[in-house]
Amino acid sequence: MTIRRALFLSGSHGKGHDTLAEACADALAPYGVESKVLDCGPLMGRGPGVIADRVFRALLSSTPVYDGFHFSQLRGEGVLGRFADRASERAMYPHLRDEASRFRPDLIVSVFATGTAAAEHLKAEHPDLVTVVFMTDSFAHRVWVHEGTDLFLVTSQLAAASVRRYWPQARIDVVNAPVRSSFYEAPAQEQARAGLGVPTEASCVLLMSGSWGVGPLAEVAAALARAGHWVLAVAGTNARLERRLAAVAGEEPRVISFGYTDRVPELMAASDVVVTSSGDTCREARVIGRGLVLLDVMPGHGRENLMHELEMGDAAVCSPRPESVVGSVQVFLASRPRTSDRPGVSPAAFDKEFCDSLVRAGVRLGER
Repeated sequence: MTIRRALFLSGSHGKGHDTLAEACADALAPYGVESKVLDCGPLMGRGPGVIADRVFRALLSSTPVYDGFHFSQLRGEGVLGRFADRASERAMYPHLRDEASRFRPDLIVSVFATGTAAAEHLKAEHPDLVTVVFMTDSFAHRVWVHEGTDLFLVTSQLAAASVRRYWPQARIDVVNAPVRSSFYEAPAQEQARAGLGVPTEASCVLLMSGSWGVGPLAEVAAALARAGHWVLAVAGTNARLERRLAAVAGEEPRVISFGYTDRVPELMAASDVVVTSSGDTCREARVIGRGLVLLDVMPGHGRENLMHELEMGDAAVCSPRPESVVGSVQVFLASRPRTSDRPGVSPAAFDKEFCDSLVRAGVRLGER
């Protein structure tokens, strides 16, 4: 059966899941595939979805608790982890079934772990349905892996091995994660700095930490400026942090603050180094040719992703304290050229990889 409609199960915890789903949908569009992206939170219903979001945010605010839950319950297949997976599936499945009956997908791609169990439940009732999991985290936990999934797409051999921990017979392809085309089209450093008012020869740091702005970014921005660096500080969707960064910028002329912005490619191009938490920002920085100083602020899967970024090179790690960040930035910049060559890849390379992986797994695509 040729794939005509694809349903993507995403999540609102950060922007990376939606970005991945949209990139996959764009890759399928030339083949005449109609795509739809659904957020797993609302799919669980107003009550369970709101509760799940609040529990996640509460866990994230307490690093030891989140680490304990992630490593003992999700990776370790603990009682609470299994309960959470079953509960989310029970809440989500009736709504997913209704959505599927209206949209009639041939392919379901889960880019958010919570969607995988419900997708496999639906496949049990519709055997012709093709189910794919696309995980950009460096290490899988149990909620990602359910037997019956036709294909797992991951971005490293490390991630592939972690999937096989739970299902040794899983079919897995290693692909590059997509990066938005605007990062491949970013301006040269001199041009970017001119647009921002950053002196050509100054040391410049881009400071951000995901869409939620996790960590003491206001204090770090002030410390970096006092140490002589220009700082492009991005708050993301964190309104409180946006106000604090604006206050720092009012006192420190070398700090330029932003809220949620689509100018990140320009900001990266203007910088000499990107200080950030582990996540999609790291891939974007590598496309532009910027090194990374990683804030160790994201527990659980964030720690796993951080270690993988260090393994890939051109990266350092620091504690989420101003003095640690400043010291790490200074040592990192002293040991590295101001900029490095951009990789010779393009968005089209991801499109081909993604579609080729589907075809190898038996998916039929129409004519371009």
